[in-house]
Order: sequence, then structure tokens, then C-alpha cells
Amino acid sequence: MIHVLFNFLANNGDSANQKEKIIELYKGQEIDFTEAALISDYYEKIKSYKKDDVIIIAGGDGTLNRFINDIYGKKITQKLFLYACGTGNDFLNDIQKYMDIKDNLVPLETFIKSLPVVKVNGIEKYFINGIGYGIDGYCCEQGDIQREKNTKKVNYTKIAILGMLGGYKTTNAKITVDGKSYEYKNVWLAPSMMGRFYGGGMMIAPEQDRFNKKKTITCVVCFEKSKLKLLMNFPKIFKGAHTHLPMIKIFEGHHIKVEYNRPVALQIDGETVRNVSSYEASYGE
Repeated sequence: MIHVLFNFLANNGDSANQKEKIIELYKGQEIDFTEAALISDYYEKIKSYKKDDVIIIAGGDGTLNRFINDIYGKKITQKLFLYACGTGNDFLNDIQKYMDIKDNLVPLETFIKSLPVVKVNGIEKYFINGIGYGIDGYCCEQGDIQREKNTKKVNYTKIAILGMLGGYKTTNAKITVDGKSYEYKNVWLAPSMMGRFYGGGMMIAPEQDRFNKKKTITCVVCFEKSKLKLLMNFPKIFKGAHTHLPMIKIFEGHHIKVEYNRPVALQIDGETVRNVSSYEASYGE
């Protein structure tokens, strides 16, 4: 039996087309589709499946994040796959560095053995891509608001540009990496990354390796007073060509704490957390 745990709201609700693609992939086999939104606990759900069943998580990075937080550290006997059909698919973008991916179908076992954790607003969550904090979190927040109002595809690049032009106000930030602290003004973003990509294809941390032997994550700080300079250099992030810029500082470590002087939105693998003054991300400690 092929069990597909499907987020039918993924990729701006393009569920019918994605469902047909999955049926075609497993043509002739017995397939059971379950709406992911109706599953209160993924681990409790899959405990009833047979050992030789196959489990497919169909959705985007947010769907995958919820799944890994339900099953992380627990024994799973079935084969696990992600069918990446989200809006951004940043996890899919990153892992193509390590293996050839066919039909957006990713074997998950290798990628969920060891994951970093973030502490924010009294909660702890594992993450598989990264934490966005600043205008990146703002973009997710605004995208959520747009989806509540209509079904049109969210343009995160447009949201980011409008944010830089005035919708988002910069902060002061204190960045603490493995006990050493650094302070910056006019900070636009300070994500901590397990992978290289976020925001639907932006290579924010091009040197980050999710399988690095040191088990470190990367914090990228963008700070710049001039909006014009920021806008001129913004496209470089998509290709990872921003790392040499004076407005960019990159840290690598096991424990990263970021504190802003006012609360803003944060995103964990694309899922928004609002009113955040600080977060702590840890890996390999």
C-alpha cells in the first residue's frame, strides 16, 4: 500500500494536478490519500501501517517540517519519501547537490537522521532548511495574509522589494555564535541555515553543507542603511553571489542566538511565527 499524506493546500492549492501526477507515478498500485491537515500526529497515524507499506509526504517545506517534528527520533519501519509540491521547495533545491532527484520524489531517511533545533517564543522545533528572521519572516507573514484574502499565487520577491522600499523597518541586532557576541545596526535579516536555500530559491548560505562533519549551521547577517544599495544587490542572493559584500557577515557555529531590539516575524522552514524578539538555533552541541 502507498500511503500519501497530502497537504492539499500546498503550492497555492494546486492539489488536483499534483494528485494526478502521484497516481501516474504509482500506476497500478494501491494508493491511499489522506488529508494532512486532518492528521493531529503523524507518528500516531503511521503506527497502524504495515512494515512493507510506503509513506509519501506530499507538500512543501512547511508540511515536511511538521512531519519531522512528529516523528524525529522515533522508530519508523516503512520507507519514507517526500513528494515536493510546495510553493518554494527549498529543501528540494538544496538536496539536489547530494543526489539525483526524479519526479520530485525524495527518499527522506538520509536527511532526517540528524537535525538542528530552534527555540523561539517558548517552543522548540527541529528544522530541515532554516530559520528566517527579519524581512524574510516579514515576507512569510505578508504571504500568509495574502493567502487568507485570495487564492492568487503569492509573489515573495515582490513582497520583499516592497518591504525594502518601506513596508519593513530594520532593527538593531545582537548575534551570539558559540559564546561570542557581535552587534549590528540597520539589520534586514539574520537567518540560521541547515541548508543553502530559502525564500523559494534564494541561495542565502551557499557554503552551508547539511552533512558537514563539524555539524555546524550558518548565520547570515545583512545590514545596510542605504535602501538603494540593498535593492541593487538583492538579486545576487538568488545565485549566492552576495557573500563578499560589505553589508553581509557570515558566521558558522553550533549555537546561534539572535536578538532584535523589537519583535518581528520569524519563519521556520516557511512557517510563520509572529512577534519574536529572539531565537536560539543549536546543532551538534
